Amino acid sequence: MKRSELQFVVCVKNKDYPASLELRKLYQVVADETAAKLHQIRVIDESGEDYIYPEEYFVPVQLPESAEKAIRRAASVRD
Repeated sequence: MKRSELQFVVCVKNKDYPASLELRKLYQVVADETAAKLHQIRVIDESGEDYIYPEEYFVPVQLPESAEKAIRRAASVRD
């Protein structure tokens, strides 16, 4: 996976989804143009699956390359 393909967001609101989203937690974004047109964002949530949520629940973040590599390694070990 190329570095430019990975996108991450931090959860800043979890109203109506406290079991699925943790405040201040980093989530990986899954590209979804249809959701984006509806002001939604698709992320891999606490269930380990990807679901759509209101985009205002998240703030995009740019991680250092070393952090992205560590997250990729951790994800491959989990899978």
